[in-house]
Amino acid sequence: MKEQLKELLEHQMRTLSIDYPNEFVIEKCKDKNNGDYASNIAMKLASLLKKSPLEIATMLTKDINDERILKIEVKAPGFINFFVKRDYLIENIKKVLEEQENYGRSNIGKNRRINLEFVSANPTGILHLGHARGAALGDSLANILSFAGYDVTKEYYINDAGNQINNLGLSLLARYKECCHITVNFPENGYHGEDIIVMAKELYQEYQDKWLDKDLSYFKEYAMEKLLAKIEKDLKRFGVVYDKWTKESSIYQEGRVEKAIEVLKQSDNTYMEDGALFLKTTKYQDDKDRVIIKQDGTNTYLLPDIAYHAYKYERGYDELIDILGADHHGYTNRLKASIEMMGYDSKKLEILILQMVRLLRNGIEVKMSKRTGNAVALDELLDEVGKDVARYFFVSHSPDTQIDFDLDLAIKQSNDNPVYYINYAHARICSILNANENLLSREATYKSITSDSAYNVLEKVYEFPEITKRCAIRKEVHPIVNYVYELASLFHNYYALEKIVSDDIEYTIDHLALIKAVQITIKNALSLVGIQAYEKM
Repeated sequence: MKEQLKELLEHQMRTLSIDYPNEFVIEKCKDKNNGDYASNIAMKLASLLKKSPLEIATMLTKDINDERILKIEVKAPGFINFFVKRDYLIENIKKVLEEQENYGRSNIGKNRRINLEFVSANPTGILHLGHARGAALGDSLANILSFAGYDVTKEYYINDAGNQINNLGLSLLARYKECCHITVNFPENGYHGEDIIVMAKELYQEYQDKWLDKDLSYFKEYAMEKLLAKIEKDLKRFGVVYDKWTKESSIYQEGRVEKAIEVLKQSDNTYMEDGALFLKTTKYQDDKDRVIIKQDGTNTYLLPDIAYHAYKYERGYDELIDILGADHHGYTNRLKASIEMMGYDSKKLEILILQMVRLLRNGIEVKMSKRTGNAVALDELLDEVGKDVARYFFVSHSPDTQIDFDLDLAIKQSNDNPVYYINYAHARICSILNANENLLSREATYKSITSDSAYNVLEKVYEFPEITKRCAIRKEVHPIVNYVYELASLFHNYYALEKIVSDDIEYTIDHLALIKAVQITIKNALSLVGIQAYEKM
């Protein structure tokens, strides 16, 4: 209802040719004597219009006529107080029960095509907490966008070319030779993870020393395939399945890198200096020009990235979204500059930068993996807390804020744990509904729904479609988990105050319909962030 009231006031201001501020507040009133909702817009406009807030408030509300509004009061120093009818909340119960799993779905996306690239970790090791945060955010955002009518492609870009893959192959070769009892000097930039050692042992167990005559390409391919399979397996366990996997090597093989160089040169956006090829990215607000081909003739990682993004544009997407780690803060300007140089609209690309994740146990940061000695792996975290809790914690904050992931809280089976708290509400409702299944087919009159606690729950249920639309437009996920937590909290309060099942059959049928609407909404909200809604706990 907040959004609808805001739209009414915005319409009034447009009608009166008032240049209204972009943000003004519609708040729910704590004191019902002041109405259900109030706005401070008149105070915001006082200095602009050179009139008193009371005069402005009266002017704004004079011609508002809406069947959802019982009455409007203007109170000093200029508040606009709305008293709304509650019929729309009752009608919404019927809507929820009719739409079921589609409640909250919309078509604001109008089937616009979005390419959403996330995680894209180098296939040189395990997925760690930073990757896990990106996976939870990307997959949940894809769900929300699809729910709002967008056509979303989830894509993983495999960096399978360049020095890191050579070093991966050299690392496996060295560990394999050690298994063959050959003394070697481990590569200077090699990968020391336990996963490489295990892989070498498995290779030796299968082939003994028969691979000693193989060249480096065999070891590169073997290691990369094994690690990619592990990455895909861990992501699937985390509830993340991609629509498309694109290899960097294919970008080279299809001549896209050479084509990008040609286009950039023809656009007069390159120059040679000290034997290196530079891009004039400072023309596009970058802090310095960027090298794309080094003195030794090798490419920097920016060049294939430019070619890859050109490939995404060529595929006809209306929007591109990249979710990148905290170490990519300076990357946005140079990539957008490069896209403009290639002749594409960089406004179609949105880059979300994730901040770091700190894992805490007993209030102390856990930095190391028990198994690998390096950063804590996604699969280790899932072993300890499970998919649902991990996903909730990772998407409960805006991407631009650091997360403190509290392991002690995550494993608690109590209301302190937000995932437990929400699912307890859902399971409690399921239990009541199952015990009274014979009444669910009976038609409700809704006349017995009169309490503030019931209407508070119904107001929150009513907000769900607007929340999903707003999240899709703003490319946000965390408001969904905040919303479903608040809904669960309001339900728990309602449950404590109301007797849902009573000797009064009409009353019981009404309130069963109410809690069924809550159950559907909780389940739909949780599904958007990839969390199972439990029926028993």
